[in-house]
Amino acid sequence: MWAWWTLPVLKANDQLSSRGEPGGAMPFLHGFRRIIYEYQPLVDAVMCVVGLEEGDGGDEDRVRSPEDKSGLCSSLVQLLERESQSEVFVEGISYALFKVAERGLVYAAEILLRYGADLNFEDPVSYYNPLHIAVLRNRPDMVTLLVGHGADIEKRDRIHESSPLDLASEESERLPCLLTLLDMGADVNARDKHGKTPMLHALASSDGLTVHNTENIRLLLQRGADVNAATVDGETVESSLVFLVKEALEASAEDAAEMGNFCLKTTRLLLAHGVDPSCCLNEDGEPSLTQTSLEHFDLLFPLAVLLIQSRASLVCSYHGGSCWSGYSLLFQRLQTALQQCSDQSHASELLEQAEVLLDLARVDSPTLHLLPRLELPVPGQEPHPYAKALVDLHNHVVEHEASPPALRFLCRAFIRSHLQPLPLEDGVKALPLPDRLKDFLLPEQTYTPKPGWDCFKPQHSQH
Repeated sequence: MWAWWTLPVLKANDQLSSRGEPGGAMPFLHGFRRIIYEYQPLVDAVMCVVGLEEGDGGDEDRVRSPEDKSGLCSSLVQLLERESQSEVFVEGISYALFKVAERGLVYAAEILLRYGADLNFEDPVSYYNPLHIAVLRNRPDMVTLLVGHGADIEKRDRIHESSPLDLASEESERLPCLLTLLDMGADVNARDKHGKTPMLHALASSDGLTVHNTENIRLLLQRGADVNAATVDGETVESSLVFLVKEALEASAEDAAEMGNFCLKTTRLLLAHGVDPSCCLNEDGEPSLTQTSLEHFDLLFPLAVLLIQSRASLVCSYHGGSCWSGYSLLFQRLQTALQQCSDQSHASELLEQAEVLLDLARVDSPTLHLLPRLELPVPGQEPHPYAKALVDLHNHVVEHEASPPALRFLCRAFIRSHLQPLPLEDGVKALPLPDRLKDFLLPEQTYTPKPGWDCFKPQHSQH
């Protein structure tokens, strides 16, 4: 009597014999049809033996116990021994390896590899190899097995030019595979034909709503990802982030808030690893992250606060003050927002937010780079409803700037500037100084956001 685990072998043998031509010969075919008609029966037989019919949508390993696994392994070995003389044996078990890699069946993959399955076999539809599909289906144990048996950890697929690390970086659910690949030596800064690195893949695939790759980005940065990497078209981590920030301005209020949370988390990570948020994205002056945040400071208020508190430059760090000045951007936006504002309470809030940003900027900036001429409405002569408030605020800033900063202020700002890119408080605490001097280096003012000030707002939410 046959043991229960040999029944799949008998069934598989029936499938193999029933699909062939008389005498076991297969018709001479090319390309995809040859794949289907010549070695697909062997693939189906393998999948049947391991308990997964071809086309079965289930992706869990159905083996329930060591005894079950032992039985299935024995059945698979019997099948492979019987079919080992087939002319399409290697092709069949190589395609089967792709299938079991997709399902995460490590024990089956080990047997197929022992019988000579090709690690570089490409699926005839997707052109992914077993390692690619293992990453896409988040099978870290399978990734370990395949790389351990010699799979090329940097192999790129023929369609998208994506490496296993690129694929792992694009979805937060694939973080285990991302960690496995990095631990096994994958190049964190490898580039595809467009110059895109895994870090750029992680950011480009994040929409802040359905895909949040914050932890992937964190891990890549910890492992040495280059924050200044750029594609051949000039795409950078900062340009990807600026794009998403602008997308939030066009979203619904709920989506803008959620996208803003992702942008803020990602910005903190990038700042901690040395990204310059105030450098124009290209020589043509495409707005930087700092410039974008100040151009819409009332809608992107938490981002503007974060950048200023992180000691971001308030002039373009590439072109200088002739490109843009944070002070002028803030006043231009304030003037526009107030002119569109019909609500007195909202107008007061806008003025208060502007003052908060100016106060935070003074913590580390001896001067605010005031323009010689700032176009402001003339109270009583122009129809701007808040002309006097704008002029009063500007005059207050001018008076403050007219007084030279104290020496201790300059010394404090100088020391703080050399603590980048660490967060200021962390950098100060790490200094070998007495606590009294550490307290001296920390800002005198602390910022506590008011209700509604801690999230992004879309443009259509303006009063």
